[in-house]
Amino acid sequence: MMSKKRILTDGLIFNNPIFVQVLGMCPTLAVTTSAINGLGMGLATTAVLFASNTVISLLRKLIPSQIRIPAFIVVIATFVTMVEMALQAYVPSLYSALGLFLPLIVVNCVILGRAESFASKNTVGNSIVDGIGMGLGFTIGLTILGMVRELLGAGSIFGTQVMWASFEPFGIMTQAPGAFLGLGILLAIFGSITSKKHNA
Repeated sequence: MMSKKRILTDGLIFNNPIFVQVLGMCPTLAVTTSAINGLGMGLATTAVLFASNTVISLLRKLIPSQIRIPAFIVVIATFVTMVEMALQAYVPSLYSALGLFLPLIVVNCVILGRAESFASKNTVGNSIVDGIGMGLGFTIGLTILGMVRELLGAGSIFGTQVMWASFEPFGIMTQAPGAFLGLGILLAIFGSITSKKHNA
């Protein structure tokens, strides 16, 4: 059995949902037009991962195997609704920016995958750590991609202008092709760094 430290670093680095598993590409490519959007979607997903992993692990011996996937989806959908309502009430600008992709967290393969492959087979403590690790790994990936796209596409990071006055933004970076370009570059960089560490 893996230690809690290993479970945490697995989600953050070695099994990162975006840069290693390449999961959850729909929100990754769609909402990362800015760093704040990426961070917001990542934290919302982390909250759902944390809560759903906890509950599914608690109920793992009570849920019949024949209906486990529908049961997991009901649990996940409940927490997604709660997160969506909280964002709508307290952060309406972020709620509006994320739009349809908030309710689509229900079918995010990162969350359902962790419920099926980890939370349903491990203790509550380990499942909580897994949810936090995978969620933060997802958040870091979204935020970095959002920062790169916002910097090159608008000359700012988190809405603060950081490029020189004469900087000409690359408009394509805030459009769909820019999402693929940015993700491809980051995947290559992350793969290169981790392979060097693995071979060292």
